Amino acid sequence: MTRPRALGSLVAALESRDLLRQVVPGVDRQGSHVGPAHVVIGRVDADSREMGPGDCFVALSGERFDGHDFVPQAIAAGASAVVVERLLPSLPVPQLVVSAARPALAVAAAWVSGDPSHELGVVGVTGTDGKTTTCYLVRAVLEASGRPTGLLGTVDVVVGGRNLGNPGRTTTPEAPELQRHLAAMLAAGDRWAVVEASSHGLAQGRLAEVAFDLAILTNVTSEHLEFHRTVEAYRAAKRRLFEQLAVGPADPEKGFGKHALVNLDDPQAEAFLAAAREAGAACLTYGTAEAADVRLLAIEEGVRGLGLGYHTPRGEGRIQLQLAGRHNAHNALAAVAVGEALGLEPESVAAGLGGLVRVPGRMERVEAGQPFVAVVDYAHTAEALAQVLDELAPLAAAGGGGLIAVFGSGGERDRVKRPSMGRVAAERCRLTVLTDEDPRGEPSGAILEAIAEGARAAGAREGQDLWLIPDRWAAVVAAVEAARPGDVVLFAGKGHEKTIEGPDGARPWDEAAAVREALTASGWGDPA
Repeated sequence: MTRPRALGSLVAALESRDLLRQVVPGVDRQGSHVGPAHVVIGRVDADSREMGPGDCFVALSGERFDGHDFVPQAIAAGASAVVVERLLPSLPVPQLVVSAARPALAVAAAWVSGDPSHELGVVGVTGTDGKTTTCYLVRAVLEASGRPTGLLGTVDVVVGGRNLGNPGRTTTPEAPELQRHLAAMLAAGDRWAVVEASSHGLAQGRLAEVAFDLAILTNVTSEHLEFHRTVEAYRAAKRRLFEQLAVGPADPEKGFGKHALVNLDDPQAEAFLAAAREAGAACLTYGTAEAADVRLLAIEEGVRGLGLGYHTPRGEGRIQLQLAGRHNAHNALAAVAVGEALGLEPESVAAGLGGLVRVPGRMERVEAGQPFVAVVDYAHTAEALAQVLDELAPLAAAGGGGLIAVFGSGGERDRVKRPSMGRVAAERCRLTVLTDEDPRGEPSGAILEAIAEGARAAGAREGQDLWLIPDRWAAVVAAVEAARPGDVVLFAGKGHEKTIEGPDGARPWDEAAAVREALTASGWGDPA
């Protein structure tokens, strides 16, 4: 939801951020000047295709396209004003010339949506792995504590309790869409929002005008180096969430202050804590380390999930999760830390965590009566793949079987991780099946060969315990047919996603459904 507002107040907002360089009135057909004071804006966007009458277009300059080239198209579609980084000649609408369009877009998006994050309690979650599950767990805790909570993340967008989905697959959308979602949550009666903060979204300032109240770090390894170029730049992008705790004063009427919740077991923990302290936030840590404020005391794995014992500044507690995987202990501790920061009742925290049945595409078991275990997970980094396989290994050993991994790596994305992923799988699995994930415009064979290089270095032999099958459906079928009683077959990388992106665009794909279909085709389950 957006609120029509006078463009003149956007001028003031941009000036307050030291972004505005110049205001240039437009000239209508009669030759009269049209200034910001006479223009009302109903919507802001950086996509000229989304423009309509009374909208404001922000021209972003990117690697592939320059938004300034699309200003005529935006005006033809009805845009009443444009925000640009350089003055364009003879436009019929006012131009706000700014020093940087991306931060200006964030300001404009928050402005036209009425700064909803200032009225919501907002939790931001960042890290290489575990963001999505942690978001689900935090939302469950807040809801169980009587706080209606929206969700904005990779798997889903939830507004007022309604699941809207996320067909675009973007973890953190551009600022206009993000702010519209936050405004819709507020209008629908939500009082909190849990936001998954990607490194791309943080680096590009999509979240720059969100007044976060709590910031959570899950972990930091290596990812998205095709975008960030260096590991330090990637880490710096993640730290922005904690630096941003300085945005917007803490509201004493909400009954809480700004908090940073950091995984103390992560080697980068202190850098994130330092950033939060610099922003004036209180800090809480969680993990297995003796010094952690929320500390894991015990963990029990069973057929029904995880049992966790933990210590907090308010005493000891115990929860029973319905989620599988030891790594979810840290995700749950982060949610417990939220309860500590907000002073929530421990019983409500435990009820919320125990009530979450599943997170789509995260350690999701597919059952069709087969004598082996099939698991779908989103693990798409070497670290995440190793963690999931290590957690599944005891299950395979208990059944007298081994591990099979089916996975690939995204095209036109971080190439550095590919050999490491191959090595991780080859060291742990009796069979590694390499297949397409999202090849995009990159040759599929080149991607698989880069992964296979790491697998071969770890001793894998192509055609024996290493198979390269580009077609993902064929790979799923091959893995199912190769599985023996007691095996655990991991289908990694796609998780919840509903498409595979190739050179000709996206085609539909549902990993869990594909696995189920392959099991049925092999004679397991009920064909009906």
